[in-house]
Amino acid sequence: MPTKLAPRPPVTFAHASEAEIARLLDFYGVHWQYEPRSFPLEWDADGRPTQSFTPDFYLPDYDLYLEITTIKPALANRKNRKIRKLRELYPDVMIKLLNLKDVEALLLKYGRHEAIRSEEAGEAK
Repeated sequence: MPTKLAPRPPVTFAHASEAEIARLLDFYGVHWQYEPRSFPLEWDADGRPTQSFTPDFYLPDYDLYLEITTIKPALANRKNRKIRKLRELYPDVMIKLLNLKDVEALLLKYGRHEAIRSEEAGEAK
């Protein structure tokens, strides 16, 4: 039986697929935070971040970040580079990328596949 979570303030998601993943996490009683932290990836000569990466979800009970992407695989190279760089700079940070195929499989399994149809056109985040 799923764990009952405390009510949370409304969250404005960047994409419908993120909202669907949040619904699945809520249903299964998985605690999550939406975009709670940005990780600097590059800095200028004065030490100010010039490039950062903000994963979509943090699952505190698992100490795991999730990044959701429903862009076409050919357009995902930039995001994959950022994740590789994050792993190099922050080796203790656990992150999992759910790509278009992963998200489609999850949502199809739970009867929510229509939720990402509009995102498959190749939007980049």
